[in-house]
Amino acid sequence: MLDDFSRSALDFERTWWLLPGHKHANIADQLGCTSAEYYETLAALADDPAAKEYDPLTVARLRRIKNHPAGTAIAP
Repeated sequence: MLDDFSRSALDFERTWWLLPGHKHANIADQLGCTSAEYYETLAALADDPAAKEYDPLTVARLRRIKNHPAGTAIAP
């Protein structure tokens, strides 16, 4: 079962691009954490079955990003 912060992080990751301003500023404003804490949470959620059940599309994208070599393009 996901805690409130994990659900909020997934919700934010799914919709952050709709918000005005910079993503990092919105992370602090919306979630009350640092960008590092946010990205650590997302990395953990990428492998969490409860997260996949809650938001399968966002988690699939997180897994694709997590498992892709840095510096190369990622297909949508």
